[in-house]
Amino acid sequence: MIRAARLATLLATAGLGLATALPASAEAPVVRIRGTIASVEGQTVSIKPRVGEAVTVRLGDAVRVAGASAAKIADIQPDSYVGTAATPQPDGSLKALEVAVFAPSMRGTGDGHYPWDLEKENTMTNGAVGAVTGTTNRTITVTYAGGQKVITVPDDVPVVALAPGDASLIKPGARVVAFTRADASGTAVVDRMVVGQNGTVPPM
Repeated sequence: MIRAARLATLLATAGLGLATALPASAEAPVVRIRGTIASVEGQTVSIKPRVGEAVTVRLGDAVRVAGASAAKIADIQPDSYVGTAATPQPDGSLKALEVAVFAPSMRGTGDGHYPWDLEKENTMTNGAVGAVTGTTNRTITVTYAGGQKVITVPDDVPVVALAPGDASLIKPGARVVAFTRADASGTAVVDRMVVGQNGTVPPM
């Protein structure tokens, strides 16, 4: 009985060590595909990027769709929830490259401050607008969980309004930003898609 118990202990210990040594499967990174929808066949969508050949993606079963429509800088108000890609400035502030103003029902989407891939060394900040100062090249303070950033928004920066949409927006000719992850077979699966409406180009 003692030998059996000891053997069981040794096997359990070895199994634990093996489990610890094996790395957890890493989730595939998000790849953003920006371009124009060339075709739609069921759950398969062909997107012609701004540069290069068309890319085929598959819509995920729970794909989330947001419609982007034209907005203006005056739509950025105190307590608006926004997302803005921006470039770091020497004084520690950020200069906006674009701003998306979220519908109230989308408040909290992507909250935080993190790297982005619109331009070299730029970031994305999603959060609530606190103060808005100035009438030209206005400055906004964006607060998110864990911090806040001061961002200058030049008058010529594109501004869009984002609102919840559905798959009916995904049609040929629409300009899109598709947020994808590769599945086990290497297929790009769309988790979220921002679709321009009435000719709007999602600037993010």
